Amino acid sequence: MIPPLALAATVAAAFAAGVIDAMVGGGGLLQLPALFAALPGTAPPTLLGTSKLAGFMGTGAAAWRYGRHVPLPARVIAPGCALGIAGGLLGAALATHTSPALYRPLVPVLLITVLLLSLAARGFGLAHQPRYDGRRLPAALAGVSLIAVYDGFFGPGTGTFLMFMLIRVLGFDFLHASAMARVLNVATNLAALAWFCAHGTVLPALGLTMGVANVCGALIGTRLALRGGSPLVRKAFVFVVALLIVKTAVDAWPLFRLP
Repeated sequence: MIPPLALAATVAAAFAAGVIDAMVGGGGLLQLPALFAALPGTAPPTLLGTSKLAGFMGTGAAAWRYGRHVPLPARVIAPGCALGIAGGLLGAALATHTSPALYRPLVPVLLITVLLLSLAARGFGLAHQPRYDGRRLPAALAGVSLIAVYDGFFGPGTGTFLMFMLIRVLGFDFLHASAMARVLNVATNLAALAWFCAHGTVLPALGLTMGVANVCGALIGTRLALRGGSPLVRKAFVFVVALLIVKTAVDAWPLFRLP
């Protein structure tokens, strides 16, 4: 039984995570630590599964809201979602054989690369000029597959990596990339959630309660993104990536210490 104050803090974190996730991803930065703090004696896979349930609900709400206002190409959605589900399941299966902690030090390095490349070009992601010619679409779909495997295997920053890839490879602006990333993230979350449910590592009541808060936050986040457009989403992207770098670097630091 979770104490009332801990439950309130967890629900509040889920709400804030929904706002952040709907705009640029990275909501797990708030939601997962809140769960681990509220239920310190619970097995980590169960907390991860519970967080995935809440995140799936919020991401689904954001994808629905974006879908009503932002046109998204079916040529990316259909194969991207299929590959996202397959990749997410593969990543979850790999996690049962290899410890994701071994690869934790790579995450801040990847995020620093994403941040530097995003800041290097002043107009990066501000103009929507989609290009699907030549190898661009196959390269983007390959990127979706790899990120989906990463999401099922480990996960921090999945939405952020999806946005960066869509902007860099297909020429999306930040608003369209955020909308598409939410749709693709629904697929990867669904795969991971199915895996956790099949193995009984989800707390349904808590996950659904957090999910309602996550949905409320996601609706606010999408509203902010739609009103502020790509300039606002770009600022939020840079801010959240910087926070993710700090958080993942702190998490990885013990792995660098000598025994």
